[in-house]
Amino acid sequence: MIRVLLVDDQPMVRAGLGLVLRSQPDIQVAGERDDGSHIVSAVQQCEPDVVCMDVRMPGTDGVEATRALRAAGGPPVCVLTTFSDDDVLWAAVDAGAAGFELKSSTPENLIEAVRTVASGGTWIDGTLLGPILDSYRRLARPGHRPARLAALTDRELEVLRLMARGASNREIAAHLSVAETTVKTHVGTVFSKLGARDRAAAIVFAYDSGFVRPGG
Repeated sequence: MIRVLLVDDQPMVRAGLGLVLRSQPDIQVAGERDDGSHIVSAVQQCEPDVVCMDVRMPGTDGVEATRALRAAGGPPVCVLTTFSDDDVLWAAVDAGAAGFELKSSTPENLIEAVRTVASGGTWIDGTLLGPILDSYRRLARPGHRPARLAALTDRELEVLRLMARGASNREIAAHLSVAETTVKTHVGTVFSKLGARDRAAAIVFAYDSGFVRPGG
């Protein structure tokens, strides 16, 4: 059972999200909050496997709450956004969010995003990839992108490619016929060599550098 904490300041939005998620036999809404304040204590109380977090909220917004939660070693965060949030998308990546889903997306996409993030994967709505890359190019320090890719071994490049396609560590292990612990080691090395703090940042790098292309 996947336990979800919903964090959004709009009651109607929370009700709609809850309705979609509760329709699935393997998903349970463990709790709801109307802003990102006290997010660490909320997680301790609800014990969710994933947090669905609105980006823009009064008081403590989703970016700040995500950063606090990830710093505390909390569960992965799937941020919920709109097209007007383009300027904070990279901030959410940098804060450690593992998923990015449009509020206007389909219920099926939301359900898949929650399942993917809860399993340790990264989910980026295809419509958001362009804005995230644009934000990355404006705000992140690009460094020596080709040199960073060249530092990866063939196996590490394959791991990065599979990560960028949304595969979890378990799925990568099955694809490569290796132990999941081996994959975790490769993933950590990829993060280190790319200067990426987490999976989402590594995936953004993979697309921005042209190593992986949308739909490819």
